[in-house]
Amino acid sequence: MILKTERLILRPIMISDANDIFEYSKDPDVGPNAGWKPHENIKETINIMEDIFVGQDEIFGIVLKNTGKMIGSIGFMKDPKRLNTKARMLGYSLSKKYWRHGFMTEAAKEILKFGFENLNIEIISAYCYPHNTRSKKVLNKCGFEYEGKLRKCEILYNGETFDNECYSILESGFKNNKKTVI
Repeated sequence: MILKTERLILRPIMISDANDIFEYSKDPDVGPNAGWKPHENIKETINIMEDIFVGQDEIFGIVLKNTGKMIGSIGFMKDPKRLNTKARMLGYSLSKKYWRHGFMTEAAKEILKFGFENLNIEIISAYCYPHNTRSKKVLNKCGFEYEGKLRKCEILYNGETFDNECYSILESGFKNNKKTVI
């Protein structure tokens, strides 16, 4: 499945995308905001791609239409905090070079549409650390509702323990938010 927005192409991730993914995944400001350590080398990136991204129907690379460069990833996973089989968790990452341009909000809105219209998802959740204000802004712009804080729930790769800010959106909330400007 390939999805398109005004400025982006959301498409399956392939091993040939490894250099673009490594480029942003090695940045110490990218991974830790999502709970993963910066990648140390291209081999590590390829191993992670094979384990998590490649061959997944609900995970997409975020590609700039005008250059063909992959600048991030976005997609759904089973929500480990919900037993509902029609629930999915939204996850995403974006190269720091492309922060503050509305790309993630644009990609997230398209993925939400895909999830509700094509995958028969009932609820989409998203979790972020309390310090990740950029992610909270994306979720708010997409119509997610704040559910609360799950305290001391996640131990990171470096041993630190963080709270999760919990958000979710139902299809009705998404439909009511569609007219929001990016």
